[in-house]
Amino acid sequence: MTPPLNESISTSAGTQHPFLKVQATVEESSQVNDQSTPLEYVKVIDKQSFEYVIRSGIAGGVAGSAAKTLIAPLDRIKILFQTSNPEFLKYRGKFSGLFRASRRIWVNDGFWGLYQGHSVTLLRIFPYASIKFVAYEQIRNLLIPTDSYETAARRFMAGSLSGLASVFFTYPLDLVRVRMAYETKNLSSASHPHPQHQQYMSHRRGRLPSTIKTIFNEKPLHKVNDPSWLKYSRERLPSSLVAISNFYRGFAATILGMIPYAGVSFYTHDLIHDIFRSKYFAKFTVSDIAPKNYHVVKSTGNEVNSRDSRRPLKAYAQLIAGGLAGMCSQTAAYPFEVIRRRMQVGGAINSGQFLSFRATAMMVFRESGFRGFFVGLSIGYLKVIPMVSCSFYVYERTKALLDI
Repeated sequence: MTPPLNESISTSAGTQHPFLKVQATVEESSQVNDQSTPLEYVKVIDKQSFEYVIRSGIAGGVAGSAAKTLIAPLDRIKILFQTSNPEFLKYRGKFSGLFRASRRIWVNDGFWGLYQGHSVTLLRIFPYASIKFVAYEQIRNLLIPTDSYETAARRFMAGSLSGLASVFFTYPLDLVRVRMAYETKNLSSASHPHPQHQQYMSHRRGRLPSTIKTIFNEKPLHKVNDPSWLKYSRERLPSSLVAISNFYRGFAATILGMIPYAGVSFYTHDLIHDIFRSKYFAKFTVSDIAPKNYHVVKSTGNEVNSRDSRRPLKAYAQLIAGGLAGMCSQTAAYPFEVIRRRMQVGGAINSGQFLSFRATAMMVFRESGFRGFFVGLSIGYLKVIPMVSCSFYVYERTKALLDI
């Protein structure tokens, strides 16, 4: 007996899945009656359900945490290079500098020096990745409800908007992480050290509470070219609330960089998936294992979103798709990332002074020319390729474990 439209699909254990439904599709030549050709069924997920949002959020958070832990040492070295930390300037621009910088950190701070600031990374990345993946699923579902809406522009827009949503809520933690990673023992040798550096390094280096307190208490000098939103907040808000703006240094650069980064990342990932699922590669890249808890028959129409009914890629294909997505997105957004990092550490090297996006970009260009916007990009590739591969892979596998 054919189940009625929108009835919940029964799992192999005989229970009802709370947010997986079936949708009937009929071949054009068939009529819907008792004598007609049997209906075909495809999986349709109720992505607006609370349970789906929670499960996809957990999958995203786990994926982000696993990926960031994998590349945490490379992340710290890249930050030290990007922000022109005086101790590590001599290692920049050479591939061997990565290993020499790693050795110096190990000698000075031990193994855990490579993970300095990572505790804040985990506090930030779980909600960041959760929001990013949940937002992507929800926005993609709105922009691409069925296969007929599947276009490159909509894919790119879904990725960009999901990235913007996630970074808005988690940016302060990212700034704290960068500041913790930036501090080193001999930073006081810089020409313009932070006034509280000696106290910070003497007994509280790398600790989250002291870093937050230091940033909160910074008193930026008022300048004519300060951002308009900062001037407005100083005039209208209590001083205690104005201090919160210290946690949004470089936010404009982040927004500008997130659009190409998240957009290119999700777009490239979906594009590579399409290529791997084509008739030329499918027999090598698509898994033969069908979804375990429900029976899916492929629909031939465009009235559904077949993305939810596809067989998963094999592990190596999924990792390749994620790696290529990471490489493309990193290249597109890297100049914005360099500018953002320099703006974020402005309080640590300029007595709390705010640096505008334009002023920071000009500073980078004066120091190193056009190449300055790509300082550390080779390390960025070493970091981003395994990170994005791990992130997408763990996300897809965790979704499967959670039956979504």
